[in-house]
Amino acid sequence: MDSDPPAPAEAGEEPVRIWTDGGCKPNPGPGGWGAILCYRGRERELSGAEPATTNNRMELTAAAMALEALTRPCRVVLHTDSEYVRNGVTRWHTGWVRRNWRNAAGDPVANVDLWQRLLAAEKRHQVEWRWVRGHAGDPMNERADQLATSARENLRR
Repeated sequence: MDSDPPAPAEAGEEPVRIWTDGGCKPNPGPGGWGAILCYRGRERELSGAEPATTNNRMELTAAAMALEALTRPCRVVLHTDSEYVRNGVTRWHTGWVRRNWRNAAGDPVANVDLWQRLLAAEKRHQVEWRWVRGHAGDPMNERADQLATSARENLRR
């Protein structure tokens, strides 16, 4: 695994702004994820679904897929309504790694495959993680939720 840091983005470079969301109905059950990437007035929407998953897995997948879609190292502002994702990436993962992917109670970390994928995707970029309250009127968060919901509902069709 390459441990070199990503090449720094230009100091004044406009960041890529990303909104992500994921969900299941019921949880666990069929789930979907959505992401919107915005850069220099252009937008790109991503979404997908899985027939048997959890809300947390879909939240993690949305963030990982969005970061993996970037073709070069970037400054990123990533908005998520998942405190699980934001706290895991910004606070908890260092302890998990130190304890060989065990949580504070000594149990295996849930969703370790997706946490490792997300951390690898984040490593290429300079990411600022922002939490937004879900279903509270943030138009881009609502759009990401609609993408996730549509992807999940399309599983049935």
